[in-house]
Amino acid sequence: MQLDSALAVAGITGLFGLLILVALWPGEKQGARLLAKWGVRNPAADQVSVAVRYLRRRRFWYPWLFLGLPLIPGATDLVGERNANSLVFVVLLGGLAAEILAQRPTRGPRREAVLAPRGVLDFAPLWTVIVSGLATVAAVVHLAVLRQWGPLAVTVGAAAVSWIIVLLAVRRPAAGDPEVDLALRVRSARVALGLGTGTAATLGWTTIGNLATLLAFVVTVAAFLAIVGPPPKQRATTTAAR
Repeated sequence: MQLDSALAVAGITGLFGLLILVALWPGEKQGARLLAKWGVRNPAADQVSVAVRYLRRRRFWYPWLFLGLPLIPGATDLVGERNANSLVFVVLLGGLAAEILAQRPTRGPRREAVLAPRGVLDFAPLWTVIVSGLATVAAVVHLAVLRQWGPLAVTVGAAAVSWIIVLLAVRRPAAGDPEVDLALRVRSARVALGLGTGTAATLGWTTIGNLATLLAFVVTVAAFLAIVGPPPKQRATTTAAR
């Protein structure tokens, strides 16, 4: 792609990202809705403020990532021409940037969420790890058979980034009280694994030439939706804990 064409595409996609940022810029209502979805009933003002900061750290990067993606040589060819591919990639990278920034120690006094160390399976159930892994492996094998090395590389890279996000979410300093901290860590881990699975769906099964490929695409999308959703029992558990 020529430089002038790349700059034009970057300008358009950057504007698109800015519009998304404006539309999705979170306030108290969005923070409260996020906590309610992930198991925190009737959150207090200080709990909502933690959730709002959590969302803003992620969505702040959307315009810049949309702007920069077309300027990376070969990125458009690797990600593909579909808007869904670019959107999943941008959200994934935005989550990575947010988790990296969240590793910085909080200034001033802060409350630890728990004293006992916790691992990946405390935030991402084993079935989500297995399903995400199987979906990624299936997509990688399919792309390898088709010799589509670019999409294969992106699929593997997205899976690696999703796991980096999961590991960073496990080790980041505690934010807010234990209930909010748990809810946000669970969301980070499951959404990251889900986005890796979503990349496998949008890149691994783009050529729908037969029923088997179509079914694989549908199953992978269903896996993505199941993984990114909140745990069914989380709301009841956190409510009982109160």
